[in-house]
Amino acid sequence: MTRVVRATWMIAACRLGVCVSLSFLTMLPSRAAAPEFEFHAPASTSSTALAAAMRDLAERVLPVYQEADPDRYLANVSALQMVAGNYPAADVSRQSLRDRRRRLDAGRPISRAWIFDIYAYAKAVQAENKVSFADGFIRSFHEVLARLNDQDAFAITRWLGTAASVYQEDLQKALDKQRTSDSIDQPAAVDLIWKYLSFDAYRSFGPLVAPLVAEDDRRRYTVEEGVQVKTSDGASIAVLVVRPNGSAKRYPALLEFTIYDSQNYALECASHGYVGVVAYTRGVRTGLRTVVPYQFDGEDSRTVIDWIAKQSWSDGRVGMFGDGYSGFAAWAAAKRLPSALKAIATSAANAPGVDMSMAGGIFQNSGYRWSSYVTNTKPSDDSGYYDDASWRALDQKWYRSGKRYRDLGRVYGKANAIFIRWLNHPSYDRYWQNMIPYREQFARINIPVLTTTGYYAGSEPGALYYFTQHHKYNPRANHTLLIGPYDDGVMHQGPLAMLQGYEVDSAALIDLRELRYQWFDHVLKGAAMPPLLGDRVNFEVMGANEWRHAASLEGMAKGSLRFYLDSGGSGDKHRLMQRKASRPAALRQTVSLTDRSDFAWTAPADFISTSLATHNALMFVSDPMPKTTEFNGLFSGRLDFTVNKMDMDMNVTLYEQLPGGDYVYLFNPTYEFRASYARDRVTRHLLKAGERQELAFKSERMTSRRLLPGSRLIMILGLSKRPDRQINYGTGADVSEETIADGKAPIKIQWHNDSYIDIPVRR
Repeated sequence: MTRVVRATWMIAACRLGVCVSLSFLTMLPSRAAAPEFEFHAPASTSSTALAAAMRDLAERVLPVYQEADPDRYLANVSALQMVAGNYPAADVSRQSLRDRRRRLDAGRPISRAWIFDIYAYAKAVQAENKVSFADGFIRSFHEVLARLNDQDAFAITRWLGTAASVYQEDLQKALDKQRTSDSIDQPAAVDLIWKYLSFDAYRSFGPLVAPLVAEDDRRRYTVEEGVQVKTSDGASIAVLVVRPNGSAKRYPALLEFTIYDSQNYALECASHGYVGVVAYTRGVRTGLRTVVPYQFDGEDSRTVIDWIAKQSWSDGRVGMFGDGYSGFAAWAAAKRLPSALKAIATSAANAPGVDMSMAGGIFQNSGYRWSSYVTNTKPSDDSGYYDDASWRALDQKWYRSGKRYRDLGRVYGKANAIFIRWLNHPSYDRYWQNMIPYREQFARINIPVLTTTGYYAGSEPGALYYFTQHHKYNPRANHTLLIGPYDDGVMHQGPLAMLQGYEVDSAALIDLRELRYQWFDHVLKGAAMPPLLGDRVNFEVMGANEWRHAASLEGMAKGSLRFYLDSGGSGDKHRLMQRKASRPAALRQTVSLTDRSDFAWTAPADFISTSLATHNALMFVSDPMPKTTEFNGLFSGRLDFTVNKMDMDMNVTLYEQLPGGDYVYLFNPTYEFRASYARDRVTRHLLKAGERQELAFKSERMTSRRLLPGSRLIMILGLSKRPDRQINYGTGADVSEETIADGKAPIKIQWHNDSYIDIPVRR
């Protein structure tokens, strides 16, 4: 980069009266005697007074700002200088920071700090050369990007493309919080300065980014769109190919097979030294009027893999990756054993019939919503899919109507043949088995596999199904699992420091997409295995802020704690006891299947709360933990009960109640299962109405958390009856055919105190 001002960070500081030495700075405590500043926060980010207020604050903080760490000092001083309007000085500070960090950062991924390097230099060019900001930014962009390799350039350009509204929302929250006070201390002031600077920078260069990025992409990559690959039955598969420029070498390819009309990660794959290929479910980008999820993707993905291996740019090796639907497609391809497929890496992979359209054997309205969306070829209708309020109202309309679940489309006013087809297969029968590997088919899959999921991911049961079945039928399978405090969006948005009210451990805040490329580099390019993937099972222990590694899910724990469902207590709150009661007893629970007064009920959204409320459920509370205990793995249990129905849908939720009283979800969503499929998802086993019986279960959801001394384990055991699910009236007939008329008799259960849950623990 051509420097506008050549000086040290000391000179930059002296320009604003902050002449200090490095030796003096290192003697200062990082938060020593932080001064207070008078400050009245503007009402909103759109206030005309905001820029002046922030500039005034920066100008007052800058002369007295202190920080012991030189790198943090330079970074924060540069932000203060930019908001104060001294961009040449800020540019010098950023250059000094890069000079200091150059040796330490060697070999590390590029950081978002470069965004502010580009911005500071652009503003400095504008100020010193008397040009427009657009001219300064274009010059800065070209000078910086010209020096970066493809991978770093890709990261920078995608960060630059973040919407300014993201930072605007963050700034607005900070202003709202600050407005209750007339003063602000130095740490809070610096934090607010950064939030304002981020918003101001992104709204300044946001309109300029797209054409510059497109120009840089054309310089680096060759993009082939509109490629059509023919299948053996005459269908066409639309394919997008992105190749690195400037080399005649052959590359391994990374393929994503998706049902969504987007380019997804093809450019990112090319930036990492692969040919990025995106293939689309037949009907997408080919002009067909219908799209059929799942049914053809296994064979079609094998056709695309064979096609890739024959191309002049291919070295004959293909890796598949994907999140959600494209994760399913990778498994559907692996089932068919194409010779060129050498590895698959999936996150939140759908497992049709296991966690997609149904969970635990219970169909969910979200399956109707999603299938309606993906089979609709009219882009103008897309907005309706994201209208949560409208769908919630429709769920409630069906719930209150008491109609068959099979009539869901009629209530919504739009038929959906795909959803009806799914309802025709309530068991995990041949229809579902043909889509992904089943039983012994897993034994033939000998390529490396990486599975990523989260304790708070809706797709976790599907991911664990693939992992456990693969190892069950192929004990030597090269299949690695990584799991932590993540939801389904972790690959798209990255791990969140705050996940629905829960503060995620810093150890878990890693770039999982980059980790996926490192794993592919290990498999396809001979690079070292990422250290984080140290064993078959790699899991972050929430509350301990550290990663652990085990050879199996069972190996995560060294033992177990058994808790019995004790009848002691009152109302809907009872006890979890580690000793079985000496006398037999039972808890009685009655749930009306015709009551619809709870039509507006929704499951709690936050993962940490100050209170719990049950819904058609009983609460069981343990004694305080006497010492630190790690809950690691899949819990299980045995329920001893008498019920007046031939079937019922149940759910189990576990919390840690902290010593201070707050409740923390140990996993989410709730583990749900249909009693008749708890033993076997393939064959339905009805309950014996009126007879005492036992039901053993093993959760399809797992967690890892360090439970503190004084914490309590909370178990919520409930019956599922809600507007966004099938309602099981317990007749033993096809649940999709039952109506409210079948539920005149409420469910009446006696939970006997022989019932228990087993918690896997590492003490």
